[in-house]
Amino acid sequence: MQDSHTAETAQNTIEEAIISGILSARIRPGTRLSENQLAAVFGVSRTRVREAMMRLETRGIVTVSPRRGWFVVEPSAEEAMTVYQARRAIESGLLRGMRALTDEGRKVLTAHLDEEKAAMAVGDRQRLTCLMGDFHIRIAELGGNPILVDILRDLTARTILISMLYQSEFHAVQSHEGHCRIFEAMAASDFVRAAELSVEHLDEVETGLDLTTRPDPLSELRSSLSLPPRTVPSQSSGIRKTATSKEK
Repeated sequence: MQDSHTAETAQNTIEEAIISGILSARIRPGTRLSENQLAAVFGVSRTRVREAMMRLETRGIVTVSPRRGWFVVEPSAEEAMTVYQARRAIESGLLRGMRALTDEGRKVLTAHLDEEKAAMAVGDRQRLTCLMGDFHIRIAELGGNPILVDILRDLTARTILISMLYQSEFHAVQSHEGHCRIFEAMAASDFVRAAELSVEHLDEVETGLDLTTRPDPLSELRSSLSLPPRTVPSQSSGIRKTATSKEK
């Protein structure tokens, strides 16, 4: 029993470390996750690492490539749209189901918004990326449903991966103002309005993505060789263009 509990704890630690790394934008899309290195870092067997990776794969966070190993997912444009669709449904439903914002909850969100302001003031983009995602997770935590917290945490991690791939500009002020409006509605106990504002906020974030192209997978190599960057049309873009040409 003790061995089983220890193994499960190790797997959870590996999973949470990877999710936290993504949420803080330290781990990027396409990052290779070596079983040997993770086993050495966490002091566990490769079997335990592999079990953790398989669980992350079912959560849509990593993928495995034959003979190459485990990699953090690089969401396609189609996957990006489905992730935002899921977040709109979950977050608006969560807010509609809330009945009151406690004094403690008010303090938590106020302190969080103050952290966002402070990070914007010093231009700490990595910290802001973490905070912008964490705001939504904090609301889920205030809702008191641990299942929804886990689901939203995974979706938020996937959203951050999406933003690293498709967001050309970081609209921190716009996102912060959206968070402030949601909080004001919650503080006024108008959770229907808060739900509507959460949808509007996610719509704004998704609109700021460029889903027509995907980053050049060789961008780092091109940069080191002083070659000009280039983007690669996404498959969805190509499909739309083909359909347009047929209509003509």
